[in-house]
Amino acid sequence: NAEDPEKDFQPSAGRIDFYYAPGGHGVRIDSHVYTGYSVPPYYDSMIAKIITVGATRINAIDRMRRALGEYYITGIKTTVPFHAAMMRSAEFRDGNYDT
Repeated sequence: NAEDPEKDFQPSAGRIDFYYAPGGHGVRIDSHVYTGYSVPPYYDSMIAKIITVGATRINAIDRMRRALGEYYITGIKTTVPFHAAMMRSAEFRDGNYDT
């Protein structure tokens, strides 16, 4: 999402200066944005959806960690670092959490 996790996930509208999406086996990216795209302030902040699959939950999490580490978006704030931290969290990896 085009949101700033450090500011209570406020929307982050603006121009995407650089966009590179990861790929590979077990990684799917659904997105409509590109380098030079202007994220408007008027709509939903979702700019991409990342899906990973694996033989096990941990395998899928490890693929997501790799994909998030290879996802480059500059010019706006995104939730990529927030989700990367969640994938590294022992509580999340072990399934010891609730919402």
